[in-house]
Amino acid sequence: MSLLGLDVGTTGTKGVAFDLDGKVIASAYREYPLLSPKPGWQELDPNQVWAAVREVLGEVARKTAADPIKAMAISAQGEAAHGVSKDGVCLTNSVVTFDARTADFPKWWLERKSRMDLAQISGMPLHGMYTLNKILWFKQNQPDVYAKVWKFLCYEDFVHLRLGLEPVMSHSLAARTMALDVRKGDWSDELLQIAGVDRSYLPKTAPSGQVVGTVPDKIAADIGLPKGIVVVTGGHDQPAGALGAGILSSGEAMYATGTVECICPIFDTYAVTEKTVESNLCCYPSCVPGLYASIAFNFTGGSLLKWYRDTFGGLEQQEAAKTGRDVYDLLCAGVRPEPENLLILPHFTVTGTPHFDTASRGAILGLTLRTTREDIVGAILSGVTYEMKLNLELLQSAGVRVNRLRAVGGGAKSSVWVQRKADIMGVPVSVLETTEAASLGVAMLAGHGAGIVSDLKEMAKTVVKVRAVYDPEPKRAAAFSELFAAYREVYPAIHRINHALASRDSAGSN
Repeated sequence: MSLLGLDVGTTGTKGVAFDLDGKVIASAYREYPLLSPKPGWQELDPNQVWAAVREVLGEVARKTAADPIKAMAISAQGEAAHGVSKDGVCLTNSVVTFDARTADFPKWWLERKSRMDLAQISGMPLHGMYTLNKILWFKQNQPDVYAKVWKFLCYEDFVHLRLGLEPVMSHSLAARTMALDVRKGDWSDELLQIAGVDRSYLPKTAPSGQVVGTVPDKIAADIGLPKGIVVVTGGHDQPAGALGAGILSSGEAMYATGTVECICPIFDTYAVTEKTVESNLCCYPSCVPGLYASIAFNFTGGSLLKWYRDTFGGLEQQEAAKTGRDVYDLLCAGVRPEPENLLILPHFTVTGTPHFDTASRGAILGLTLRTTREDIVGAILSGVTYEMKLNLELLQSAGVRVNRLRAVGGGAKSSVWVQRKADIMGVPVSVLETTEAASLGVAMLAGHGAGIVSDLKEMAKTVVKVRAVYDPEPKRAAAFSELFAAYREVYPAIHRINHALASRDSAGSN
């Protein structure tokens, strides 16, 4: 038998089937486009996402015909939500995390509730990105559409609905709406009342690892799935990845490079303090009952390398098509281990922690006529890692102990990048046998929820295997540290210029 972990991300969906030892049996992936109908808007067409999910599920099912899928769970991007009618029709596109149209909602909330009170209830530092603000935006700006909505769904519960089941949102994903009372494990009547949003607009919630139901035979046949697959609640992709990376206690943290670059530590107490609120750090349910997660992140993670691929990497894409080599391996092939004398500010989308600045922009500093393509690729790898070094220091200043990192996601497949992460972060970075940690995490939840696996924590200790450890190289680490000191100055130095450029975007200029 096999267990399926479906990871529904911002730019693509991946399905991975694992055996009970955590070995990958089969996988499939489909991309979909981000849509930007207006400056600052970032959307997904949920029908395109579902089409990709269907193809992924069907392909994995065909590849595992000899070892059929028995249970599945979903890891989902946070915050993205769209309205659905009672008959299941999508009434809106999904407004994704880094869409800027809700940037002013924090001011609205602060007129009604303090930043600390909001964080104590929801576990979230105040920001416009959360799902509840997106719902408020539809209510205020598209009241005719809002009136037709049955539920606002994120992608875990939306896939449940499309699989013919009741839409149920795991607590870890529900917390990303800013509408969950984290300590009670249910929607917050107080926050919903302030927002004027009836709880009937939201789906049922449940802890990770709870059975949602069994895929009806007719729908399974239509997609190409075997009969009798048990669907279990999964989780938000970052704590799902932490579980899949075997992070079950403090001291280690998951370091994910996907569309978003993220560090996710795990701890056993719910801790919202003045320091965490000041640092814009969250605290919310992990995918393991009784444990909590925090995340420090930058929205422009691996998507920056993808931008370079799509904009300047035509030759590498052609070679990849001819040879079958990975295009990212080709892009990184000429990058030297030593730091290049360039700095890239990776704010090509809105920023994450610590700035939460929706008007910042990206920048490349230090260009000369001697600058090469390889230098720029290397500076991309360094820039997103410098930003996460800021975030690692932020976590440590808030009392979160992180001595080692476990790299997951697409960036963990590049030895060049992982070594650079270790050199810049100054701590050992481990790479796992399976870099698709979010899929593995929810596959484990599926096995446990369906009764196939008796002990979730013991399974995590058994199936998560370290393939290699990259230690910081002292001489390079010192050189990167010098550049990191300069990097700290970049954001404040060009803050005013970036905001002026952003105001032109808002006015409709290109």
